Amino acid sequence: MKPLFHKVPVKPESSFSIRHDIRPNFDTIWHYHPELELHYIIKGEGVRFIGDNISNFSYGEIILMGENLPHTWRCKEEYFENNPDLVVEAIVIHFLPDCLGKYLLTLPEAYMIPKLYEKAKSGMVINGEAREKVAKLMQEVTKASNLERIILLLSILNILAETDEYTTIATDHSFYQSNESDTIRLNKVCTYTLSNYKKDITLEEISAISNLSVTSFCRYFKLMTKKTYYDFLIEIRISHACRALVEDKLPTEVICFDCGFNNVSNFYRHFKKVTGITPLEYKRKYLTQ
Repeated sequence: MKPLFHKVPVKPESSFSIRHDIRPNFDTIWHYHPELELHYIIKGEGVRFIGDNISNFSYGEIILMGENLPHTWRCKEEYFENNPDLVVEAIVIHFLPDCLGKYLLTLPEAYMIPKLYEKAKSGMVINGEAREKVAKLMQEVTKASNLERIILLLSILNILAETDEYTTIATDHSFYQSNESDTIRLNKVCTYTLSNYKKDITLEEISAISNLSVTSFCRYFKLMTKKTYYDFLIEIRISHACRALVEDKLPTEVICFDCGFNNVSNFYRHFKKVTGITPLEYKRKYLTQ
């Protein structure tokens, strides 16, 4: 998908932005910005798109994304059913690489920070003890003011720069910039796919959604995403299958058909191609953690 440039609002009296959001859902568009983003999901579940990666997200997840890395979060369908008891909650920090001054990055004591920024260009899921420490500090930043805000941000960066408890998200952070009409078109495709992945979606059907001929749509989608629409649809289905396997409420064969696959052998083949392991191995891996 072609991401839309997003201008992150920062108050004149602040060197970086922090938000504590509580709302019905994360119905955000596919976008990018020059700021790094540290995103802590307190409540909520769904699918996230970061660079060329499609994965599930759930509460407790902390992600650091580098400058201009395109991303969006899409909640599960139940978050769009106007249930007042079902909300999402997140703390989000946006900061430019040199928000604390360009000289800081040249200090010998801070040599790990530029290295962290480079790793963040592909996105990082923060795990283990580092995640616990960063979550606590992010809560504190929401209540801090003046110099304490900067001290807490530096403490967070110090933890992230030194930890090896992280997983890289995207394999490629290059992308095409877009205009507003392109972004609206591809967000329509994304939204429609997430709402209808359980059924057969033909190229004629999805091309009509984007107001393009089938040939033009296939060429356009491949150019923008570096993958075919069929590959994109498969990844969406597999991400939902992964969540269902971890929830462990349904047999694998039922999950297969519930996620839009027409036969079990195809499901197993596509699952291993996307994840690198079989559904049973995936289930054992996460249920034994």
